[in-house]
Amino acid sequence: MGVLATASKISDLENKITVSALCRRRIAVVMCRMKMAETVTDAVKFVEQGHVRVGPDVITDPAYLVTRNMEDYLTWVDSSKIKRNVLKYRNK
Repeated sequence: MGVLATASKISDLENKITVSALCRRRIAVVMCRMKMAETVTDAVKFVEQGHVRVGPDVITDPAYLVTRNMEDYLTWVDSSKIKRNVLKYRNK
């Protein structure tokens, strides 16, 4: 999931996993960290409106947890107006 370091022990589960560590893995927070949205509330709106996908799956649940491996596959939906505006801004 990416909450603990890879060399962690089982005993670290009860001590080092916090609520904030799990909340940082939510899709809206990951989108803000990747600069896909300015604020978490904007990211939640984008997710609820169906502008975001992880791999081939469109995500509409803002409580979706993104693992570190899945962060690379977090993109805009092809038919999204946000994606078109970003590409237009970058002259592509």
